[in-house]
Amino acid sequence: MSKENMMKEIDLEIFSPVHEVRHPLLDEKGIYLYLKRDDLIHPVISGNKWRKLKYLLKKAREEKRSHLVTFGGAYSNHLIATAAAAAQFGFKATGIVRGEEVMNDHIFLCRLYGMELIFVDRESYRKKAALFAHYFGDDADALFIDEGGASPEGALGCAEIVDELMDNYHHIFCACGTGTTAAGIINGINNNYLETEFHAVPVFKNGGFMANEIDKYVLKPSVYQLHTDYHFGGYAKATRELISFIKQFVMATGILIEPVYTGKMLHAIFDLAAKNYFQPGNKILAVHTGGLLGLLGMADKF
Repeated sequence: MSKENMMKEIDLEIFSPVHEVRHPLLDEKGIYLYLKRDDLIHPVISGNKWRKLKYLLKKAREEKRSHLVTFGGAYSNHLIATAAAAAQFGFKATGIVRGEEVMNDHIFLCRLYGMELIFVDRESYRKKAALFAHYFGDDADALFIDEGGASPEGALGCAEIVDELMDNYHHIFCACGTGTTAAGIINGINNNYLETEFHAVPVFKNGGFMANEIDKYVLKPSVYQLHTDYHFGGYAKATRELISFIKQFVMATGILIEPVYTGKMLHAIFDLAAKNYFQPGNKILAVHTGGLLGLLGMADKF
């Protein structure tokens, strides 16, 4: 790593404003929707990807580890974000990729940022600790970073979402993939002694298991809502209903969203609003967790 990057503080200038979303349905129901624009933090290391990596990178620097080793699928935004962060802050990076070797836009960007890639079969991929030990067990410079940045450090970074808020909200929503962002927001709500109700929208089919993943990183027992009916077929799956919603939302607001995470979360909010789930006067904050590169390779769905 270069001396310049070794000395560079591991931080990004956060630009994550809160924008109000206007829509006839929201006006009809008398509720207010705001979007925390974490997609604006960085063009590649955006949203919860940066928040989950921030303290992991600081840990690597503190432990004098220069090699980031992480995991993801061939369309993983986390892999790209890790590759970009490694390049910016002077780390070597390796991505262990699930499935047979392919070439797509995500893989191209990972390699462009200098990340080395190792493709493994799906059965082997399930044993991430064993894979890390096999390839890098003798590398004292290597730091294990779980898929999606799932970790206590990741939750610590995501708790800062709540710290940045300048207003109070009755409800906070976010999409849920590893549970780390959700846990961080819950911790942030508790740390700030807020009465805000938190809602997680799992992007997986049969997403009830996400409660266990969230609870791994929650610092104290907490009550929250898990909305499991908005997966639209499963992870990275989409239906015509979801795609139609996304197209209408983007054209009406000018805010780009994708069908893997934020699109599903926002659809859940609008559907719940239509079903009178919220009380008139409620203020809702939805966290835009970035991941817009997830649109790559999905153009055929639109």
